[in-house]
Amino acid sequence: MPLLFQAGCMSPSEHRLKADRTAEEIIAEKHQEALGRDGVIDIDRPSTILRRRLLEEQDLVISGPASLGSDRLEAVEHWPDDDYLSPRTDSGDAFIQITKDEPLKLTLTDALQIGARNSFVYQEQKEGVFRAALALDVERNAFRNIFQGQVQSNISADTTGDNTVSGTVQSGTLDVTRNLYEGGQVTAGIAVDLANLLTGGGASSLGLAADTSISVPLLRGAGRHIATESLTQAERDVIYAMWEFEQYKKGFAVDVADSYLRVLRSLDEVRNQRENYRSVIASARRSRRLADAGRLQEIEVDQAAQSELRARQQWIGSMESYQGALDSFKSLLGLPPDANIELDPNDLDYIVEPTQQLRENFLTEDQALQDRPVQPADAPIELDEPSQEDAGPWELDMDRAAQIALNNRLDFRKAMEQVYDAQRKVIVAADRLRAELTLGGGAGFGSRRNSVGSAASDDAQLRWDEGVFSGLLTLDLPLERTQERVAYRNSLIALENNVRNVQRQEDQIKLSLRNTLRNMRQTRENLYIQIKSVLIAEKRVRSVNLFLEAGRAQMRDFLEAQEALLSAQNALTAAAVSYRIAELELQRDLGLLQVDERGIWREMLPEELGYAQK
Repeated sequence: MPLLFQAGCMSPSEHRLKADRTAEEIIAEKHQEALGRDGVIDIDRPSTILRRRLLEEQDLVISGPASLGSDRLEAVEHWPDDDYLSPRTDSGDAFIQITKDEPLKLTLTDALQIGARNSFVYQEQKEGVFRAALALDVERNAFRNIFQGQVQSNISADTTGDNTVSGTVQSGTLDVTRNLYEGGQVTAGIAVDLANLLTGGGASSLGLAADTSISVPLLRGAGRHIATESLTQAERDVIYAMWEFEQYKKGFAVDVADSYLRVLRSLDEVRNQRENYRSVIASARRSRRLADAGRLQEIEVDQAAQSELRARQQWIGSMESYQGALDSFKSLLGLPPDANIELDPNDLDYIVEPTQQLRENFLTEDQALQDRPVQPADAPIELDEPSQEDAGPWELDMDRAAQIALNNRLDFRKAMEQVYDAQRKVIVAADRLRAELTLGGGAGFGSRRNSVGSAASDDAQLRWDEGVFSGLLTLDLPLERTQERVAYRNSLIALENNVRNVQRQEDQIKLSLRNTLRNMRQTRENLYIQIKSVLIAEKRVRSVNLFLEAGRAQMRDFLEAQEALLSAQNALTAAAVSYRIAELELQRDLGLLQVDERGIWREMLPEELGYAQK
């Protein structure tokens, strides 16, 4: 009794902590089952997350205490859990050092970890898993021993007769209920009463009673598969929530990488536009000098001046586009858009660097082609279609890629498992069409003293050999089952819908993979084309510059050559970034990209698939 009383008097803080422990135990239990590895999911956001540190240490604009976190809120009147508003610290973001009045520089690896701890949507996804674990705890609780206790103290006076009769009754009851996995319910209880008369000599009587009952369904509702359906679904919902979160982590990591590299690509465009602007300014100055010397017409000077204005406009536009892309990236990570942050351009160099070797290869090939005789204009022309000869390691065969995805995609596995869920729902709905036959029984011992009038009775005794026993068999004929009939038909419709959902997702996965692989092939070809375009544009600028000095070219030709070089440089960077993102998207869509609790990904190597490229 003292333990039960203590459990019933837990504070809101203690209840919260107990709920957290239970959910964490369930998540740890199901993590291995869902993903084949140990893991934890913590939904508490520490006060030291980077978002808050940036707001405070960079003196950013905030609206109030809520901008910094729940631990900064003032406890409102009647607030039940003071401990909840206490600061929660850990060392998760300690690797990020903030220097006042200097931009915070982030690498891609930093960004992945920061997003996992600061992103609003990422936090909501984790909370979804936690909610599913709490829902499972509720369903499991339905099959535990459920204790209920009550204490009453009653005082009454009866003045309707010649003599006033008054007294008190103190009662205490303790009941325990247990739902059975095979169906049915067992209940047992004990009651203690003390009735006292305050008049007529102050007689008193002690009541003591115990009773138990059981009900067992024999037809409708019978069987473990029926009685535990809600529990079974809750167990599976935790698995689904973990699969959804795991799939989200993969998509989020790719989105972060995509946004990060696009910001760096915008920064590269700013650099290209800046250099182009300087070059155009120099060209405009030279055109002025040549015109003053009588070697250029005035209209060509005007063309150069217009080109300078256009270059400035493009340079300013590129800077604004870069800042917009950077602000969007910060919001994706859950950081304030006004935070002073810079990204590491070396991450872009790492992606563009392989193009330098291709550049050298193309220069060598171009030199070899110059030594060959030029084909006549009317010679037959044969076009080389794109091939897999120079394909990247992730340009897999489409059928093999589809098979890998169907075997590894967690969202698709969920869709298939939901077909089994729908089948179980059909069985449960069909069971409700049956007659209800329930076997019940009960036993009672002792007697209650729960009224003032029983105070004059003898004290009750609890004797197990003297009791009242009963049995009951109830048959509810299935004469009216309209609602159940409709529910059964709807369950079959839901089953067909889930089957179609599997088919729909299967087709969507195949379509997405085929489009991604085509995009990779097109991007690879585009990458090669842009490398050659840069080489040609550089050669063109050099040639036109020499011709311009010799008076054999116009300023317009030189300006067009510079524009072509700028466009080719930007297109080359875009192609390199697009191909890298396509590789990550393919690994995500194949279900092979692994992301740990910190948000860091691990890419599989194509040779780990045990598949030789055709």
